[in-house]
Amino acid sequence: MRKWLRAALLLALISDATAYAQSFPSRPLRLVVPYAAGGSTDVLARLVAQRMTEMLGQPVVVDNRLGAGTLIATEIVAHAAADGHTLLMATPPLVVADALYKSVPFNVARDFAAVTNIAGTSNVLVVHPSIPVQSARELIVLAKAQPGQLTYGSSGIGGASHLAVALFASLAGIDLLHVPYKGGALAVNDLLGGRLSLMFANLTTVQSHIKSGKVRALAMGTARRSAVMPDMPTVAEAGVVGYEANNWNGVVVPAATPRVVIDRLHQTIRDLLAAPALRSRLLESAFEPVADTPDSFRRYMETERLKWARVVRDAGIRPE
Repeated sequence: MRKWLRAALLLALISDATAYAQSFPSRPLRLVVPYAAGGSTDVLARLVAQRMTEMLGQPVVVDNRLGAGTLIATEIVAHAAADGHTLLMATPPLVVADALYKSVPFNVARDFAAVTNIAGTSNVLVVHPSIPVQSARELIVLAKAQPGQLTYGSSGIGGASHLAVALFASLAGIDLLHVPYKGGALAVNDLLGGRLSLMFANLTTVQSHIKSGKVRALAMGTARRSAVMPDMPTVAEAGVVGYEANNWNGVVVPAATPRVVIDRLHQTIRDLLAAPALRSRLLESAFEPVADTPDSFRRYMETERLKWARVVRDAGIRPE
């Protein structure tokens, strides 16, 4: 009798989940972006939201919620109803928060479920043309000859661009002077003006400046060469063994979201990224589509969390 009851209960749960998945979405979806409109993550979010709207039959509204190093947007989604109608555009700061701050209002592993890594954008090591180097290897030599004199900008303490250089400096054994900004665009502007020596910048942000010669690209921060700039060597090829710093852009939802809904969202995003026109547009904007599975994305985020926690600890990084 107990076996029969368990089987009946299981069938009822499966039936309920299937019915919910078929009725999902039942109202507009909100895609929360922890950055300002116009940035690379926001651009990607709007492209994806437009196509999701067409495919799901409900509006997918991009909601830019800035502040507190992405914590405000992240907390909103962590405490939202777990029904698949509220999504977060997740980026590296999501998995760094626990290591960076003494207290955060969420736990990445406990409060979020992974949907998919949508697309990656490469970090590229760039210098102002006045810096007399042509490669990452030459930059390392110069930095060792001038410890603490070369400056680098970032989007803020603990941001992806800060951690990318912190890891580079640690592995290369060099001392660079960090100048944090309130946003990556401000740092890029000062690099263009010659007020900074170098930075690891998002390729989508500086691609046009590289082409115009306003900055000089030395190396990619990815583990392998980028499909967008295949002739550009990686930092690892310059002798910094093990270096990798990626900008990833994915989607997560509240942890208790039904798996059938997560699978529906994943399938939708995978299908829209398979469209040749959108893939071409993303590549032109220096995005490399991924669309991995929820389980794969969850494992990747955990790997990233452990990696950057070590960087934060070893470099003694603390927000002001």
